[in-house]
Order: sequence, then C-alpha cells, then structure tokens
Amino acid sequence: MTTNIGENIRKRRSELRLSQKKVADYLGITQQAYSKYENNLNSFNFETALKLGEILDISLDELGLDYRTEKNKSNIQPLPNENIHMIPVFESVSAGFGAYACSDVVDYMPLYIKNSADVEDTLCIKVKGDSMFPKIEDGDMIVVRKQSSIYSGQIAVILIDGEEGVVKKVNYGDDWIELISINPMYPPRRFEGAEVQRLSVVGLVQQVIKNL
Repeated sequence: MTTNIGENIRKRRSELRLSQKKVADYLGITQQAYSKYENNLNSFNFETALKLGEILDISLDELGLDYRTEKNKSNIQPLPNENIHMIPVFESVSAGFGAYACSDVVDYMPLYIKNSADVEDTLCIKVKGDSMFPKIEDGDMIVVRKQSSIYSGQIAVILIDGEEGVVKKVNYGDDWIELISINPMYPPRRFEGAEVQRLSVVGLVQQVIKNL
C-alpha cells in the first residue's frame, strides 16, 4: 500500500467528482485547510479521518490511514455512500425564505443522512450576524430539518410575518412566545396573545458547522 496519503485522498475525491470545497465543507474546515491534507502538509485526527472515510466511501486502510493499535485491532469501515446526500444551501435566512425558491439555492453540500426519508426535509443555511454568538457565529452553516413545530427551549429557524427569518432559541408560555438570542447584547423578543400568530416555524436546527 502506498504511503502517499494525500495522493490517495486526491485520487478518490476525483473519482467521486467532488471538489475540494465540497469535502472541506463536509469536514467543517476551510478549503485551504483541506488542501494541506492532500499535499501532506497536515495530519488527520481520528474524528476527521472517520468523516473523510464517510464522504469518500473508502476505508481508512485504503487511504493509508491506520488508527488501529496492537492491543485493540478493529476494522474501521466507512458509512454507506448511499447515505451521503447533496443538500441545498441557502445564502441566509432572509425575507421570503419560507417559499424555498430554487433560485435561492447557492450551493449543495454533502451530508450523511441515515434515514433517506429525511433528505427532502433537510437544508443548510449560512448564518449572518452575531445574535447567537458564541454557539452560532457569523458565517457558520446550520443544518435544518424542516418542520412546523418544536419544543420549548430548542433552537429553530422562525419566520416573522412570513418575511423576516431569524435563528433563535424559542421559549413558550401560556399565551406568549419568546425568541431568545444567546448573545446577551440582544434582548429577547416577546410575542403575546394574537401576536403569536405572526410567528411560524421553518425548521429545527440540528447541527452547526463552524466556519474555521
């Protein structure tokens, strides 16, 4: 087996017709950082190596990455390639987002989704602003599962008046809903009584992919 790990990775990525950016986005790193792996200028930690095996649908042994020890030999197998799907990426949670217009899709991102029934209801959004800092920062990508209701205390994408899209922690009361920012510089927004009807849930935030 060749020990040129970077060349193995580049060859497999080319076979799957994936760009460096697509793989980097899946790993949650910049394209520049990913390029260092293909040029053997950086080494993989175990978690990153596993994710790389998933998206490239190849074993770590085949790539030349061996994390097995003599005491605990184990075969690391990549997750099935059929569970990796190209998910639409929206530029931001902006006015009119509820329509999900195809023209608003700016890119597609490979994500591992075990249940194929969830693929249609999954989307990615690039976040702008710092209201959810430090959990979600400006430029981060959030993975959202489209659904019309959530539990109190969860973080969701919410539409206000069908136009203004926001990412907030949502708290429910008997006759009110509060949209809460994690950043203490932004006060909660409370909607009471009939005002609650101004709000609609776009989906639940399931994952945050950091912009490194």
